[in-house]
Amino acid sequence: MGHFTVEGNRFLVNGEEIRILSGTIHYFRVPRPYWRDRLLKLKNCGFNTVETYVAWNAHQMQPDRYDFSDMLDVEAFIQLAGELGLYVIVRPGPYICAEWDFGGLPWWLLADDNIRLRCMDTLYLSHVDKWFDVLIPKLAAHTIQKGGPVIAMQVENEYGSYGNDAVYLEYIRQGLLRRGVDCLLFTSDGPTDWMLQGGTLPEVFKTANFGSRPEGDFAKLREYQPDGPLVCMEFWNGWFDHWGDVHHTRPAEDVADCFDRMMKMGASVNFYMFHGGANYGYMAGANYAGGIQPTVSNYDYDAPVSESGALTPKYWAVRDVVKKYQPVVDVDLGPQVPVKNYGVVELTEHAPLFANLDNLTTPIQSTCPLPMEKLGQGYGTILYRTRISGPREEMTLVLQDVHDRAVIYLDGVYQGEIFREQLLQSQVKISVPAGGATLDVLVHADGRINYGPWMKDHKGITEGILYGQQYLFHYDIYTLPMFDRSKVNYVPGGVCDGPALYRGTFQADEVGDTFLATPVLRKGEVWVNGRHIGRMDAVGPQRTLYLPGCWLHKGENVVEVFDLYGSQEPRRVELLDHAVYDLPEEE
Repeated sequence: MGHFTVEGNRFLVNGEEIRILSGTIHYFRVPRPYWRDRLLKLKNCGFNTVETYVAWNAHQMQPDRYDFSDMLDVEAFIQLAGELGLYVIVRPGPYICAEWDFGGLPWWLLADDNIRLRCMDTLYLSHVDKWFDVLIPKLAAHTIQKGGPVIAMQVENEYGSYGNDAVYLEYIRQGLLRRGVDCLLFTSDGPTDWMLQGGTLPEVFKTANFGSRPEGDFAKLREYQPDGPLVCMEFWNGWFDHWGDVHHTRPAEDVADCFDRMMKMGASVNFYMFHGGANYGYMAGANYAGGIQPTVSNYDYDAPVSESGALTPKYWAVRDVVKKYQPVVDVDLGPQVPVKNYGVVELTEHAPLFANLDNLTTPIQSTCPLPMEKLGQGYGTILYRTRISGPREEMTLVLQDVHDRAVIYLDGVYQGEIFREQLLQSQVKISVPAGGATLDVLVHADGRINYGPWMKDHKGITEGILYGQQYLFHYDIYTLPMFDRSKVNYVPGGVCDGPALYRGTFQADEVGDTFLATPVLRKGEVWVNGRHIGRMDAVGPQRTLYLPGCWLHKGENVVEVFDLYGSQEPRRVELLDHAVYDLPEEE
Protein backbone atom coordinates (compact mmCIF):
# COMPACT_ATOMS: atom_id res chain seq x y z
CA MET A 1 0.00 0.00 0.00
CA GLY A 2 1.21 3.53 -0.67
CA HIS A 3 0.62 7.18 0.11
CA PHE A 4 0.67 10.37 -1.95
CA THR A 5 0.67 13.42 0.31
CA VAL A 6 1.33 17.14 0.47
CA GLU A 7 3.99 18.35 2.90
CA GLY A 8 4.75 22.05 2.80
CA ASN A 9 5.51 22.91 -0.82
CA ARG A 10 6.32 19.32 -1.77
CA PHE A 11 4.53 16.20 -2.94
CA LEU A 12 5.64 12.96 -1.29
CA VAL A 13 5.14 9.38 -2.46
CA ASN A 14 5.75 7.01 0.44
CA GLY A 15 7.81 9.70 2.11
CA GLU A 16 9.99 10.47 -0.94
CA GLU A 17 9.73 13.86 -2.65
CA ILE A 18 8.34 13.81 -6.18
CA ARG A 19 7.59 16.39 -8.83
CA ILE A 20 4.59 15.42 -10.94
CA LEU A 21 5.38 15.55 -14.66
CA SER A 22 2.17 14.47 -16.30
CA GLY A 23 0.58 14.33 -19.72
CA THR A 24 -3.06 14.07 -20.69
CA ILE A 25 -4.11 11.05 -22.75
CA HIS A 26 -7.84 10.38 -22.93
CA TYR A 27 -8.43 6.63 -23.12
CA PHE A 28 -11.73 7.26 -24.93
CA ARG A 29 -9.99 9.14 -27.75
CA VAL A 30 -7.38 6.44 -28.44
CA PRO A 31 -8.02 2.93 -29.83
CA ARG A 32 -7.33 0.40 -27.10
CA PRO A 33 -4.61 -1.46 -29.06
CA TYR A 34 -2.64 1.83 -29.12
CA TRP A 35 -2.83 2.64 -25.40
CA ARG A 36 0.49 0.96 -24.60
CA ASP A 37 2.31 2.77 -27.39
CA ARG A 38 1.05 6.20 -26.31
CA LEU A 39 1.80 5.57 -22.62
CA LEU A 40 5.32 4.35 -23.41
CA LYS A 41 5.92 7.51 -25.42
CA LEU A 42 4.81 9.53 -22.39
CA LYS A 43 7.29 7.66 -20.18
CA ASN A 44 10.06 7.98 -22.77
CA CYS A 45 9.63 11.76 -22.61
CA GLY A 46 10.62 11.66 -18.93
CA PHE A 47 7.10 11.95 -17.52
CA ASN A 48 5.95 9.95 -14.50
CA THR A 49 2.15 10.42 -14.61
CA VAL A 50 -0.74 10.21 -17.06
CA GLU A 51 -3.94 12.22 -16.59
CA THR A 52 -7.35 11.47 -18.05
CA TYR A 53 -10.93 12.67 -17.91
CA VAL A 54 -13.84 10.20 -17.73
CA ALA A 55 -16.48 10.90 -20.40
CA TRP A 56 -19.86 10.12 -18.82
CA ASN A 57 -21.76 10.34 -22.11
CA ALA A 58 -19.49 7.79 -23.82
CA HIS A 59 -20.15 5.27 -21.06
CA GLN A 60 -23.89 5.88 -20.78
CA MET A 61 -25.26 6.56 -24.25
CA GLN A 62 -28.71 5.53 -23.02
CA PRO A 63 -30.13 6.02 -19.51
CA ASP A 64 -30.35 2.30 -18.79
CA ARG A 65 -27.09 1.09 -20.34
CA TYR A 66 -23.45 1.36 -19.20
CA ASP A 67 -20.51 0.54 -21.43
CA PHE A 68 -16.98 -0.11 -20.16
CA SER A 69 -15.90 -2.30 -23.06
CA ASP A 70 -13.06 -1.95 -25.59
CA MET A 71 -11.62 1.60 -25.57
CA LEU A 72 -14.03 2.60 -22.77
CA ASP A 73 -12.45 0.20 -20.24
CA VAL A 74 -11.07 2.92 -17.98
CA GLU A 75 -9.95 0.42 -15.34
CA ALA A 76 -7.83 -1.42 -17.91
CA PHE A 77 -6.26 1.90 -18.94
CA ILE A 78 -5.42 2.72 -15.32
CA GLN A 79 -4.00 -0.74 -14.69
CA LEU A 80 -1.88 -0.61 -17.86
CA ALA A 81 -0.44 2.76 -16.83
CA GLY A 82 0.46 1.30 -13.45
CA GLU A 83 2.10 -1.73 -15.02
CA LEU A 84 4.26 0.60 -17.11
CA GLY A 85 5.40 2.46 -14.00
CA LEU A 86 3.21 5.55 -14.36
CA TYR A 87 1.04 7.24 -11.77
CA VAL A 88 -2.50 8.27 -12.79
CA ILE A 89 -4.57 11.40 -12.19
CA VAL A 90 -8.29 10.95 -12.87
CA ARG A 91 -10.81 13.71 -13.49
CA PRO A 92 -14.22 11.98 -13.27
CA GLY A 93 -16.44 15.01 -13.76
CA PRO A 94 -19.39 14.63 -14.02
CA TYR A 95 -18.62 17.57 -16.35
CA ILE A 96 -15.29 17.54 -18.21
CA CYS A 97 -15.46 20.16 -21.02
CA ALA A 98 -12.62 18.63 -23.14
CA GLU A 99 -14.13 20.00 -26.37
CA TRP A 100 -16.30 16.87 -26.06
CA ASP A 101 -20.01 16.78 -26.89
CA PHE A 102 -22.02 18.49 -24.09
CA GLY A 103 -18.86 18.62 -21.98
CA GLY A 104 -19.22 14.91 -21.29
CA LEU A 105 -22.77 15.11 -19.96
CA PRO A 106 -25.18 12.61 -21.58
CA TRP A 107 -27.57 14.02 -24.18
CA TRP A 108 -30.61 12.42 -22.56
CA LEU A 109 -30.43 14.84 -19.63
CA LEU A 110 -31.93 17.39 -22.02
CA ALA A 111 -35.12 15.36 -22.50
CA ASP A 112 -36.46 17.03 -19.35
CA ASP A 113 -36.86 20.80 -19.69
CA ASN A 114 -36.88 21.22 -15.93
CA ILE A 115 -33.31 20.07 -15.41
CA ARG A 116 -30.69 22.59 -14.25
CA LEU A 117 -27.10 21.58 -14.92
CA ARG A 118 -24.07 21.65 -12.63
CA CYS A 119 -25.77 22.91 -9.48
CA MET A 120 -27.80 21.68 -6.50
CA ASP A 121 -30.69 20.65 -8.72
CA THR A 122 -32.25 17.45 -7.39
CA LEU A 123 -33.11 16.09 -10.84
CA TYR A 124 -29.59 16.61 -12.15
CA LEU A 125 -28.01 15.21 -9.00
CA SER A 126 -30.21 12.12 -9.11
CA HIS A 127 -28.60 11.22 -12.45
CA VAL A 128 -25.12 12.13 -11.23
CA ASP A 129 -25.54 9.91 -8.17
CA LYS A 130 -26.63 6.92 -10.26
CA TRP A 131 -23.61 7.41 -12.50
CA PHE A 132 -21.20 7.88 -9.61
CA ASP A 133 -22.59 4.75 -7.94
CA VAL A 134 -21.35 2.83 -10.98
CA LEU A 135 -18.17 4.74 -11.83
CA ILE A 136 -16.50 5.89 -8.64
CA PRO A 137 -16.06 2.45 -6.97
CA LYS A 138 -14.26 1.34 -10.15
CA LEU A 139 -11.83 4.26 -9.84
CA ALA A 140 -11.50 4.11 -6.05
CA ALA A 141 -10.33 0.50 -6.30
CA HIS A 142 -7.12 1.72 -7.97
CA THR A 143 -5.94 4.47 -5.62
CA ILE A 144 -2.37 4.38 -4.36
CA GLN A 145 -3.66 3.65 -0.86
CA LYS A 146 -5.12 0.39 -2.22
CA GLY A 147 -1.99 -0.54 -4.14
CA GLY A 148 -2.97 1.09 -7.44
CA PRO A 149 -1.45 3.96 -9.44
CA VAL A 150 -4.16 6.64 -8.93
CA ILE A 151 -2.66 9.44 -6.84
CA ALA A 152 -5.30 12.16 -7.21
CA MET A 153 -8.85 12.84 -8.39
CA GLN A 154 -10.51 16.08 -9.36
CA VAL A 155 -13.68 17.57 -7.89
CA GLU A 156 -15.89 18.57 -10.87
CA ASN A 157 -13.93 20.51 -13.52
CA GLU A 158 -13.08 24.19 -13.94
CA TYR A 159 -16.26 24.98 -12.06
CA GLY A 160 -15.36 28.62 -11.51
CA SER A 161 -15.74 29.17 -15.26
CA TYR A 162 -19.40 28.20 -14.93
CA GLY A 163 -20.88 28.91 -11.51
CA ASN A 164 -20.42 29.66 -7.82
CA ASP A 165 -22.49 26.93 -6.17
CA ALA A 166 -20.08 25.90 -3.42
CA VAL A 167 -22.76 23.64 -1.94
CA TYR A 168 -22.78 21.70 -5.22
CA LEU A 169 -18.98 21.42 -5.27
CA GLU A 170 -19.01 20.10 -1.72
CA TYR A 171 -21.73 17.62 -2.69
CA ILE A 172 -19.51 16.27 -5.48
CA ARG A 173 -16.55 16.07 -3.09
CA GLN A 174 -18.57 14.18 -0.51
CA GLY A 175 -19.86 11.90 -3.26
CA LEU A 176 -16.29 10.88 -4.07
CA LEU A 177 -15.39 10.33 -0.43
CA ARG A 178 -18.41 8.25 0.51
CA ARG A 179 -17.87 5.99 -2.51
CA GLY A 180 -14.38 5.07 -1.37
CA VAL A 181 -12.02 7.68 -2.84
CA ASP A 182 -9.13 8.02 -0.38
CA CYS A 183 -6.49 9.77 -2.52
CA LEU A 184 -5.74 13.49 -2.83
CA LEU A 185 -8.69 15.56 -4.09
CA PHE A 186 -8.13 18.78 -6.02
CA THR A 187 -9.84 21.47 -8.09
CA SER A 188 -8.53 23.16 -11.25
CA ASP A 189 -9.55 26.57 -12.53
CA GLY A 190 -8.32 29.44 -14.64
CA PRO A 191 -6.01 31.87 -12.80
CA THR A 192 -8.50 34.72 -12.31
CA ASP A 193 -10.25 35.96 -9.20
CA TRP A 194 -13.75 35.06 -10.32
CA MET A 195 -12.76 31.56 -11.46
CA LEU A 196 -10.77 30.75 -8.33
CA GLN A 197 -13.50 32.17 -6.08
CA GLY A 198 -16.26 30.21 -7.81
CA GLY A 199 -14.44 26.92 -8.37
CA THR A 200 -12.51 26.16 -5.20
CA LEU A 201 -13.26 24.79 -1.75
CA PRO A 202 -11.34 25.84 1.38
CA GLU A 203 -10.10 22.37 2.32
CA VAL A 204 -9.42 21.06 -1.21
CA PHE A 205 -6.03 21.35 -2.93
CA LYS A 206 -6.08 23.95 -5.72
CA THR A 207 -4.42 23.92 -9.15
CA ALA A 208 -4.48 26.34 -12.10
CA ASN A 209 -4.90 25.97 -15.86
CA PHE A 210 -3.10 28.19 -18.38
CA GLY A 211 -0.94 28.21 -21.48
CA SER A 212 1.54 31.02 -20.87
CA ARG A 213 2.61 33.64 -18.29
CA PRO A 214 3.37 31.08 -15.55
CA GLU A 215 4.87 33.67 -13.20
CA GLY A 216 1.75 35.83 -13.13
CA ASP A 217 -0.69 32.94 -13.18
CA PHE A 218 1.02 31.09 -10.34
CA ALA A 219 1.13 34.37 -8.39
CA LYS A 220 -2.66 34.58 -8.68
CA LEU A 221 -2.98 30.97 -7.51
CA ARG A 222 -0.78 31.82 -4.51
CA GLU A 223 -3.30 34.46 -3.44
CA TYR A 224 -5.83 31.66 -2.92
CA GLN A 225 -3.40 28.95 -1.78
CA PRO A 226 -0.38 30.50 -0.03
CA ASP A 227 1.19 27.13 0.79
CA GLY A 228 1.54 23.86 -1.07
CA PRO A 229 3.15 22.75 -4.33
CA LEU A 230 2.50 24.81 -7.44
CA VAL A 231 0.62 22.81 -10.06
CA CYS A 232 -0.43 23.71 -13.57
CA MET A 233 -3.08 21.06 -14.11
CA GLU A 234 -3.61 22.05 -17.74
CA PHE A 235 -0.60 23.46 -19.56
CA TRP A 236 -2.16 24.33 -22.92
CA ASN A 237 0.80 23.59 -25.15
CA GLY A 238 -1.38 23.57 -28.27
CA TRP A 239 -4.99 24.22 -29.17
CA PHE A 240 -8.00 22.75 -30.97
CA ASP A 241 -9.71 23.77 -34.21
CA HIS A 242 -13.24 24.78 -35.17
CA TRP A 243 -14.81 24.07 -38.54
CA GLY A 244 -14.40 27.12 -40.75
CA ASP A 245 -11.59 28.55 -38.61
CA VAL A 246 -7.79 28.39 -38.84
CA HIS A 247 -5.66 25.37 -37.98
CA HIS A 248 -3.87 26.14 -34.70
CA THR A 249 -0.20 25.47 -34.07
CA ARG A 250 2.26 26.66 -31.44
CA PRO A 251 6.03 26.70 -31.94
CA ALA A 252 7.94 24.01 -30.07
CA GLU A 253 10.47 26.52 -28.76
CA ASP A 254 7.70 28.64 -27.22
CA VAL A 255 6.24 25.62 -25.44
CA ALA A 256 9.68 24.53 -24.23
CA ASP A 257 10.44 28.01 -22.89
CA CYS A 258 7.18 28.23 -20.90
CA PHE A 259 7.67 24.69 -19.56
CA ASP A 260 11.25 25.49 -18.58
CA ARG A 261 10.12 28.54 -16.63
CA MET A 262 7.65 26.42 -14.67
CA MET A 263 10.33 23.83 -13.97
CA LYS A 264 12.64 26.56 -12.64
CA MET A 265 9.85 27.56 -10.24
CA GLY A 266 9.73 24.00 -8.89
CA ALA A 267 6.20 23.48 -10.22
CA SER A 268 4.49 20.25 -11.18
CA VAL A 269 2.98 20.30 -14.67
CA ASN A 270 0.35 18.38 -16.61
CA PHE A 271 0.53 18.81 -20.41
CA TYR A 272 -2.93 19.30 -21.89
CA MET A 273 -2.72 17.59 -24.29
CA PHE A 274 0.30 15.26 -24.44
CA HIS A 275 -1.50 13.12 -27.02
CA GLY A 276 -4.91 14.26 -28.19
CA GLY A 277 -6.25 11.37 -30.26
CA ALA A 278 -9.51 11.94 -32.10
CA ASN A 279 -13.18 12.77 -31.60
CA TYR A 280 -14.55 9.59 -33.12
CA GLY A 281 -18.22 9.33 -33.97
CA TYR A 282 -20.35 12.31 -33.00
CA MET A 283 -18.33 13.24 -29.93
CA ALA A 284 -16.71 16.50 -31.05
CA GLY A 285 -18.28 19.35 -29.08
CA ALA A 286 -18.75 23.02 -29.87
CA ASN A 287 -18.22 26.46 -28.43
CA TYR A 288 -20.50 29.48 -28.63
CA ALA A 289 -19.37 33.07 -29.16
CA GLY A 290 -22.22 34.92 -30.83
CA GLY A 291 -22.74 31.81 -32.95
CA ILE A 292 -22.09 28.09 -32.86
CA GLN A 293 -18.43 27.06 -33.32
CA PRO A 294 -18.33 23.28 -33.90
CA THR A 295 -15.07 21.54 -33.09
CA VAL A 296 -13.47 19.43 -35.81
CA SER A 297 -13.23 15.65 -35.63
CA ASN A 298 -9.53 15.44 -34.91
CA TYR A 299 -8.11 16.30 -31.51
CA ASP A 300 -4.48 16.50 -32.50
CA TYR A 301 -4.17 19.68 -30.41
CA ASP A 302 -0.70 20.26 -31.91
CA ALA A 303 0.44 18.05 -29.04
CA PRO A 304 3.90 16.50 -28.53
CA VAL A 305 2.53 13.16 -29.77
CA SER A 306 0.37 13.65 -32.85
CA GLU A 307 -3.14 12.34 -33.46
CA SER A 308 -1.63 9.27 -35.14
CA GLY A 309 1.07 8.70 -32.50
CA ALA A 310 3.99 10.38 -34.29
CA LEU A 311 6.69 12.08 -32.19
CA THR A 312 6.76 15.74 -33.17
CA PRO A 313 9.51 18.38 -32.81
CA LYS A 314 7.58 19.58 -29.76
CA TYR A 315 8.06 16.14 -28.17
CA TRP A 316 11.85 16.35 -28.44
CA ALA A 317 11.93 19.97 -27.28
CA VAL A 318 9.92 19.04 -24.17
CA ARG A 319 12.12 16.00 -23.50
CA ASP A 320 15.21 18.21 -23.64
CA VAL A 321 13.72 20.47 -20.96
CA VAL A 322 12.99 17.50 -18.68
CA LYS A 323 16.61 16.32 -19.10
CA LYS A 324 17.84 19.63 -17.65
CA TYR A 325 16.20 18.80 -14.31
CA GLN A 326 16.29 15.02 -13.97
CA PRO A 327 17.54 11.91 -15.77
CA VAL A 328 15.45 10.64 -18.68
CA VAL A 329 15.70 6.95 -19.47
CA ASP A 330 15.23 5.71 -23.03
CA VAL A 331 12.23 3.40 -23.29
CA ASP A 332 11.87 0.62 -25.86
CA LEU A 333 8.83 1.78 -27.83
CA GLY A 334 8.58 -1.44 -29.79
CA PRO A 335 7.61 -1.75 -33.46
CA GLN A 336 5.58 1.14 -34.85
CA VAL A 337 2.41 0.78 -36.90
CA PRO A 338 3.15 1.55 -40.57
CA VAL A 339 1.41 4.50 -42.20
CA LYS A 340 -0.11 3.59 -45.55
CA ASN A 341 -1.29 5.30 -48.71
CA TYR A 342 -4.03 3.04 -50.08
CA GLY A 343 -4.90 5.48 -52.86
CA VAL A 344 -8.30 6.44 -54.25
CA VAL A 345 -11.42 4.51 -53.27
CA GLU A 346 -14.33 4.92 -55.68
CA LEU A 347 -17.73 4.90 -53.98
CA THR A 348 -19.57 2.84 -56.56
CA GLU A 349 -22.94 2.51 -54.79
CA HIS A 350 -25.37 5.03 -53.40
CA ALA A 351 -28.57 5.00 -51.34
CA PRO A 352 -30.79 8.10 -51.66
CA LEU A 353 -31.83 9.14 -48.18
CA PHE A 354 -35.47 9.93 -48.95
CA ALA A 355 -35.92 6.54 -50.63
CA ASN A 356 -34.45 4.77 -47.59
CA LEU A 357 -36.23 6.50 -44.75
CA ASP A 358 -38.31 3.45 -43.89
CA ASN A 359 -35.15 1.31 -43.96
CA LEU A 360 -33.51 3.55 -41.38
CA THR A 361 -36.28 4.49 -38.97
CA THR A 362 -40.00 4.62 -38.20
CA PRO A 363 -41.64 8.05 -38.47
CA ILE A 364 -43.07 9.73 -35.41
CA GLN A 365 -46.21 11.82 -35.79
CA SER A 366 -46.16 15.14 -33.96
CA THR A 367 -48.29 18.28 -34.09
CA CYS A 368 -45.19 20.45 -33.69
CA PRO A 369 -41.52 19.94 -34.48
CA LEU A 370 -39.64 18.47 -31.54
CA PRO A 371 -35.89 18.45 -30.86
CA MET A 372 -33.98 15.18 -31.03
CA GLU A 373 -33.75 14.70 -27.28
CA LYS A 374 -37.54 14.67 -26.91
CA LEU A 375 -37.67 11.81 -29.40
CA GLY A 376 -34.98 9.63 -27.84
CA GLN A 377 -32.29 10.62 -30.34
CA GLY A 378 -28.86 11.78 -29.28
CA TYR A 379 -26.89 12.40 -32.45
CA GLY A 380 -26.96 12.57 -36.22
CA THR A 381 -29.64 13.94 -38.52
CA ILE A 382 -33.38 14.45 -38.23
CA LEU A 383 -36.03 15.04 -40.91
CA TYR A 384 -39.22 17.06 -40.43
CA ARG A 385 -41.81 16.38 -43.16
CA THR A 386 -45.12 18.15 -43.57
CA ARG A 387 -47.64 18.95 -46.29
CA ILE A 388 -48.37 22.53 -47.35
CA SER A 389 -51.55 23.36 -49.26
CA GLY A 390 -51.37 25.44 -52.43
CA PRO A 391 -51.26 27.49 -54.44
CA ARG A 392 -49.28 30.00 -52.38
CA GLU A 393 -47.15 32.92 -53.48
CA GLU A 394 -43.47 33.05 -52.64
CA MET A 395 -42.89 33.57 -48.92
CA THR A 396 -40.02 33.10 -46.47
CA LEU A 397 -39.57 29.89 -44.52
CA VAL A 398 -38.68 30.63 -40.89
CA LEU A 399 -37.19 28.06 -38.49
CA GLN A 400 -37.51 28.71 -34.74
CA ASP A 401 -34.81 27.83 -34.23
CA VAL A 402 -32.52 25.37 -35.94
CA HIS A 403 -29.66 23.50 -34.28
CA ASP A 404 -27.55 23.37 -36.38
CA ARG A 405 -27.96 23.23 -40.19
CA ALA A 406 -31.17 22.71 -42.16
CA VAL A 407 -31.34 21.75 -45.83
CA ILE A 408 -34.74 22.49 -47.37
CA TYR A 409 -36.50 20.42 -50.04
CA LEU A 410 -39.93 20.91 -51.66
CA ASP A 411 -41.28 17.80 -53.38
CA GLY A 412 -37.71 16.48 -53.28
CA VAL A 413 -36.20 19.52 -54.99
CA TYR A 414 -33.49 21.47 -53.15
CA GLN A 415 -34.58 24.97 -52.11
CA GLY A 416 -31.74 26.24 -49.92
CA GLU A 417 -30.34 25.98 -46.44
CA ILE A 418 -30.56 27.73 -43.10
CA PHE A 419 -27.66 27.90 -40.66
CA ARG A 420 -27.90 28.33 -36.92
CA GLU A 421 -24.82 30.53 -36.85
CA GLN A 422 -26.33 32.83 -39.51
CA LEU A 423 -30.00 32.51 -38.61
CA LEU A 424 -30.99 36.11 -39.30
CA GLN A 425 -29.08 36.18 -42.59
CA SER A 426 -30.22 32.76 -43.81
CA GLN A 427 -33.43 33.06 -45.80
CA VAL A 428 -35.14 30.46 -47.96
CA LYS A 429 -38.16 31.60 -49.99
CA ILE A 430 -40.49 29.08 -51.56
CA SER A 431 -43.75 29.11 -53.50
CA VAL A 432 -46.26 26.26 -53.44
CA PRO A 433 -48.06 25.10 -56.60
CA ALA A 434 -51.76 24.28 -56.85
CA GLY A 435 -52.49 20.99 -55.11
CA GLY A 436 -49.83 21.59 -52.47
CA ALA A 437 -46.35 20.19 -51.88
CA THR A 438 -44.33 18.17 -49.39
CA LEU A 439 -41.86 20.16 -47.35
CA ASP A 440 -38.78 18.37 -46.02
CA VAL A 441 -36.52 20.08 -43.50
CA LEU A 442 -33.41 17.95 -43.02
CA VAL A 443 -31.42 19.05 -39.96
CA HIS A 444 -27.87 17.92 -39.26
CA ALA A 445 -26.55 18.32 -35.71
CA ASP A 446 -23.05 19.49 -34.92
CA GLY A 447 -21.57 18.90 -31.49
CA ARG A 448 -23.34 20.21 -28.41
CA ILE A 449 -21.85 23.23 -26.71
CA ASN A 450 -19.31 22.01 -24.17
CA TYR A 451 -18.35 25.19 -22.32
CA GLY A 452 -19.98 28.26 -20.84
CA PRO A 453 -23.58 29.35 -20.22
CA TRP A 454 -25.18 27.95 -23.40
CA MET A 455 -24.78 24.24 -22.65
CA LYS A 456 -28.49 23.38 -22.73
CA ASP A 457 -28.09 22.80 -26.43
CA HIS A 458 -30.99 20.83 -27.93
CA LYS A 459 -30.59 19.56 -31.48
CA GLY A 460 -33.01 19.75 -34.39
CA ILE A 461 -35.88 22.26 -34.58
CA THR A 462 -36.30 23.53 -31.03
CA GLU A 463 -39.47 25.64 -31.50
CA GLY A 464 -41.53 25.81 -34.70
CA ILE A 465 -41.58 26.30 -38.47
CA LEU A 466 -43.38 29.21 -40.12
CA TYR A 467 -44.20 29.77 -43.78
CA GLY A 468 -44.58 33.50 -44.03
CA GLN A 469 -46.42 34.38 -40.82
CA GLN A 470 -48.26 31.07 -40.52
CA TYR A 471 -47.10 28.25 -38.30
CA LEU A 472 -46.99 24.86 -39.98
CA PHE A 473 -48.39 21.95 -37.95
CA HIS A 474 -48.49 18.14 -38.16
CA TYR A 475 -45.27 16.40 -39.07
CA ASP A 476 -43.80 13.02 -39.78
CA ILE A 477 -40.46 13.15 -37.98
CA TYR A 478 -37.71 10.74 -38.97
CA THR A 479 -34.90 10.30 -36.42
CA LEU A 480 -31.71 9.41 -38.27
CA PRO A 481 -28.78 8.61 -35.97
CA MET A 482 -27.82 5.97 -38.56
CA PHE A 483 -26.24 3.62 -36.03
CA ASP A 484 -27.95 0.77 -37.88
CA ARG A 485 -27.57 0.96 -41.68
CA SER A 486 -28.01 -2.78 -42.30
CA LYS A 487 -31.32 -2.37 -44.16
CA VAL A 488 -30.20 0.46 -46.43
CA ASN A 489 -30.81 -0.35 -50.10
CA TYR A 490 -27.68 0.56 -52.05
CA VAL A 491 -27.88 0.78 -55.84
CA PRO A 492 -25.09 1.13 -58.41
CA GLY A 493 -23.74 4.60 -59.08
CA GLY A 494 -21.68 7.22 -57.31
CA VAL A 495 -23.82 10.32 -57.87
CA CYS A 496 -27.12 11.50 -56.40
CA ASP A 497 -29.10 14.74 -56.63
CA GLY A 498 -30.06 14.83 -52.96
CA PRO A 499 -28.82 13.65 -49.56
CA ALA A 500 -27.49 10.11 -49.78
CA LEU A 501 -25.27 7.41 -48.38
CA TYR A 502 -22.41 6.18 -50.57
CA ARG A 503 -20.41 2.97 -50.32
CA GLY A 504 -17.20 1.54 -51.72
CA THR A 505 -14.49 -1.00 -50.86
CA PHE A 506 -10.72 -1.20 -50.93
CA GLN A 507 -8.18 -3.95 -50.46
CA ALA A 508 -5.42 -3.79 -47.85
CA ASP A 509 -2.51 -6.17 -48.45
CA GLU A 510 -0.90 -4.82 -45.27
CA VAL A 511 -2.78 -3.16 -42.42
CA GLY A 512 -1.56 0.26 -41.35
CA ASP A 513 -2.71 3.66 -40.20
CA THR A 514 -4.02 5.97 -42.89
CA PHE A 515 -5.74 9.33 -43.35
CA LEU A 516 -9.08 9.48 -45.17
CA ALA A 517 -9.74 12.53 -47.34
CA THR A 518 -13.21 13.35 -48.71
CA PRO A 519 -12.59 15.75 -51.61
CA VAL A 520 -16.17 15.54 -52.95
CA LEU A 521 -18.11 15.53 -49.67
CA ARG A 522 -19.65 18.89 -48.72
CA LYS A 523 -20.87 18.08 -45.19
CA GLY A 524 -21.51 14.73 -43.59
CA GLU A 525 -19.85 11.79 -41.90
CA VAL A 526 -17.80 8.67 -42.58
CA TRP A 527 -17.83 5.03 -41.43
CA VAL A 528 -15.14 2.42 -42.13
CA ASN A 529 -15.94 -1.23 -41.44
CA GLY A 530 -18.95 -0.03 -39.49
CA ARG A 531 -17.00 2.36 -37.22
CA HIS A 532 -17.97 6.02 -37.28
CA ILE A 533 -14.62 7.80 -37.65
CA GLY A 534 -15.94 11.35 -37.66
CA ARG A 535 -17.72 14.26 -39.31
CA MET A 536 -16.33 16.17 -42.27
CA ASP A 537 -17.08 19.63 -43.64
CA ALA A 538 -15.78 21.24 -46.82
CA VAL A 539 -15.10 24.51 -44.98
CA GLY A 540 -11.97 22.98 -43.38
CA PRO A 541 -9.42 23.37 -41.88
CA GLN A 542 -9.40 19.59 -41.30
CA ARG A 543 -9.10 17.76 -44.62
CA THR A 544 -8.48 14.19 -43.45
CA LEU A 545 -9.85 11.82 -40.84
CA TYR A 546 -7.33 9.68 -38.98
CA LEU A 547 -8.14 6.00 -39.60
CA PRO A 548 -6.27 3.66 -37.20
CA GLY A 549 -4.87 0.56 -38.80
CA CYS A 550 -6.18 -1.57 -35.94
CA TRP A 551 -9.69 -0.93 -37.30
CA LEU A 552 -8.84 -2.21 -40.79
CA HIS A 553 -8.88 -5.75 -42.12
CA LYS A 554 -6.30 -7.45 -44.24
CA GLY A 555 -8.27 -7.87 -47.43
CA GLU A 556 -11.53 -6.06 -48.11
CA ASN A 557 -12.59 -2.94 -46.19
CA VAL A 558 -15.87 -1.06 -46.54
CA VAL A 559 -16.20 2.74 -46.60
CA GLU A 560 -19.56 4.48 -46.16
CA VAL A 561 -20.13 8.20 -46.51
CA PHE A 562 -23.23 10.27 -45.79
CA ASP A 563 -23.51 13.65 -47.51
CA LEU A 564 -26.28 16.15 -46.80
CA TYR A 565 -26.00 17.51 -50.32
CA GLY A 566 -26.33 16.17 -53.82
CA SER A 567 -23.65 16.34 -56.49
CA GLN A 568 -23.15 15.22 -60.06
CA GLU A 569 -19.47 14.55 -59.44
CA PRO A 570 -18.70 10.85 -58.79
CA ARG A 571 -18.03 10.20 -55.12
CA ARG A 572 -14.66 8.98 -53.91
CA VAL A 573 -12.37 9.10 -50.93
CA GLU A 574 -8.60 9.07 -50.78
CA LEU A 575 -6.49 7.17 -48.23
CA LEU A 576 -3.25 9.07 -47.67
CA ASP A 577 -0.11 8.53 -45.59
CA HIS A 578 -0.28 11.96 -43.94
CA ALA A 579 -2.78 14.33 -42.36
CA VAL A 580 -3.90 17.39 -44.33
CA TYR A 581 -4.97 20.74 -42.87
CA ASP A 582 -5.62 24.15 -44.36
CA LEU A 583 -2.66 26.18 -43.17
CA PRO A 584 -3.07 29.84 -42.14
CA GLU A 585 -2.07 32.32 -44.82
CA GLU A 586 1.20 34.12 -44.15
CA GLU A 587 0.83 37.80 -43.41
